[in-house]
Amino acid sequence: MAKVKPFKGVRPPKHLVEKVVSRPYDVLNSDEARKEAEGNEKSLYRIIKPEIDFEHGTDEHDPKVYERAAQNFQMFQDKGWLVQDDKDHYYIYSQTMNGRTQYGFVIAAWVDDYMEGRIKKHELTRRDKEEDRMKHVRVNNANIEPVFFAFPDNDVLAEIIEKVTKTEPEYDFVAPDGFGHTLWKIGDEKTIKTITEEFEKIPNLYIADGHHRSAAAALVGAEKAKNNPDHKGHEEYNYFMAVAFPASHLNIIDYNRVVKDLNGLTPEQFLDKLKENFDVEDKGTEIFRPNKLHNFSLYLDGKWYSLTAKPGTYNDNDPIGVLDVTVSSDLILRDILGIHDLRSDKRIDFVGGIRGLEELKKRVDSGEMKMALALYPVTMDQLIDIADSGNIMPPKTTWFEPKLRSGLVIHKLD
Repeated sequence: MAKVKPFKGVRPPKHLVEKVVSRPYDVLNSDEARKEAEGNEKSLYRIIKPEIDFEHGTDEHDPKVYERAAQNFQMFQDKGWLVQDDKDHYYIYSQTMNGRTQYGFVIAAWVDDYMEGRIKKHELTRRDKEEDRMKHVRVNNANIEPVFFAFPDNDVLAEIIEKVTKTEPEYDFVAPDGFGHTLWKIGDEKTIKTITEEFEKIPNLYIADGHHRSAAAALVGAEKAKNNPDHKGHEEYNYFMAVAFPASHLNIIDYNRVVKDLNGLTPEQFLDKLKENFDVEDKGTEIFRPNKLHNFSLYLDGKWYSLTAKPGTYNDNDPIGVLDVTVSSDLILRDILGIHDLRSDKRIDFVGGIRGLEELKKRVDSGEMKMALALYPVTMDQLIDIADSGNIMPPKTTWFEPKLRSGLVIHKLD
């Protein structure tokens, strides 16, 4: 059962929220963060990407960079740019993109639920990335950025969302990318009790996005418990911050591939090889988007092609075998193009669907890449099936949009 609790959030005052909040640390590089934070001393990038306070080229993993994160976090609190709520709250956070809104609960999730597998994951984590985020949590003694969870729909929680979101929000603004962000505080004791009890009825929570942040937050919590001789089990470090959305609210968008060469084949030979496992249809120069599971879109030599996997090339009864990322990784990238490791092969790159299929065309037309492959997006049901079966998705399978804004709420570990 999912154990969650409210907490005393650390947040920007209403009039400063747009100055403070930022995109998540892992969606932009140091130079982009430096540019976005230019002229804004209150930007959260000074805590989550503190290398921007040093000269260009400073290693973001340098101990002095982590130390600066902690100094800046303290300074933000000293100057009143971040202020802690005086009592425990849950919060409701909504995001609006292209006229569609999703509503999630900002919660403190139990470390043991992660360690014991009740918070389920669908991706492998890399130790170096975990270590980086663990250092960041340790030095700040806080979860500065939330993890993105999904949970099976729950009628009582849906009613609470409907009721709370009719009241005056704490924050309501549109970010520079055009996406809307709204936050409500829940301080009413009865509602808080109901939320806690309803989450207890939910067997599992699912990490949608933020596997490294989840691992880091849980591992630091477990580490603090081990190092505390007076550990009781109810300390704040036993919990980490997440935003949990009903699964039906979430939309996974496509995550596409671009490849530098055809592994020594001519375009004609490549298309012939594809015909062994796919029905290949020339779609001309108009952008073609995959329209169903097991249908792919190929861009090559100025033309778009529809590729439909032939029956027998996929296994609809296997949570991994049914995925188009598996079909394309095995039958195209590995068998024809000789790309065996998506994580490390330098001949392949990945493009989030938020950029559109025009971005695939652009990267091929520029000569940087030889071909592009667009995939039909994974569904939330598929993600939950995979997590429930204990399987791990292949790399670069899911892309969630919009990303959670960082700095709306921070969770301190003491």
